[in-house]
Amino acid sequence: MSYAAEMTSCPVALAKGATVAEVGASLGRKRRSLEDFAALISPAAASPWCLEEMARQAHELTLKHFGRVIRLFAPLYLSNECVNVCRYCGFSRDNPIQRVTLSLDQVLAETRYLRSEGFRHILLVAGEHPRFISPEYLRECVARLHPDWPSISLEVGPLETAEYEGIVRAGAEGLVIYQETYDREIYASMHSRGPKKDFDWRLETVERAYAAGLKRLGIGALLGLAPWRMEAVALAGHVGYLLRHCWKAQITVSIPRLRPSAGQFEPPVKVGERDLTQLICALRLTFPEVGIVLSTRERAGLRDGLLRLGITMMSAGSHTEPGGYTGQGATVIGSEGEHATEQFEIADARSSSEVATVLAGMGYEPVWKDWDGVLND
Repeated sequence: MSYAAEMTSCPVALAKGATVAEVGASLGRKRRSLEDFAALISPAAASPWCLEEMARQAHELTLKHFGRVIRLFAPLYLSNECVNVCRYCGFSRDNPIQRVTLSLDQVLAETRYLRSEGFRHILLVAGEHPRFISPEYLRECVARLHPDWPSISLEVGPLETAEYEGIVRAGAEGLVIYQETYDREIYASMHSRGPKKDFDWRLETVERAYAAGLKRLGIGALLGLAPWRMEAVALAGHVGYLLRHCWKAQITVSIPRLRPSAGQFEPPVKVGERDLTQLICALRLTFPEVGIVLSTRERAGLRDGLLRLGITMMSAGSHTEPGGYTGQGATVIGSEGEHATEQFEIADARSSSEVATVLAGMGYEPVWKDWDGVLND
């Protein structure tokens, strides 16, 4: 049974409320269930006392399981071509933006820059377009990068298991895929055209990738599309499912909030900084050994503050457009140069070295390279 089938029994109704006593009971447990998670993200748990206690425990658990290590990575955008129409995305097919797909030589130039910045873990990102971002193109990118990059992950359109297998053989080890929203009705309203319309096909992507041999699996929900507490329970249910059924892989979870992008989409649901803080604490308390990723979508001060509450991975110095690190995403139109359009605006514009300096000043160790990727099983 896939999570698409199991999700129908996910107790999202629990996200609507819990008593202070129920929150206290959940805080007192050493092992927590999905019902405990729902209590920890409830309005009752948002009170100052509860949130402070959650933060204290989340900090202690993170130190216990991860120490003071923060793994840094960089997203490398290969292309902003996309066949999907997604209301919230800057790459949506109906947005009149400058489209670019990097050649292999341009990809290598971008990665040379990122290596010079210290990165050894890279995330290859692209819109979903079979003609420009084919499995063969992805496989060749990974094969060319693998000798110099011990850790390569993908955030691209869903593929078949056999297609992932070829990319794994080329040297990839991880996959990141956001369901965007776990609410089927809202999902249908946000994705009007293209293969991304298929909710179940996207939801089952992680399981196909695991079957192909990928060792790092990252999931997430795009906060702001649906009521965040119900979204969070479904996301936590998905994490629990993967821990049971994909137990040989390392699981990470991301909780990005919507940012301004081409198309000027206005999020239907507001998710505040306090909400995000509560969610991160609840994830850490419920899943002590799962990695939690924080991107440059959040402002610098907030990222620094959330660091102690459970974050284990951060992007830094990010660009969200193809060729953004070296300027090779520019195309010449007449005598003017136009750059590829970014997927969304970043909020933390600090360089990777600035982020690393801040981490060190807070007593954390920024790690650029993960040795797991170069060790044999």
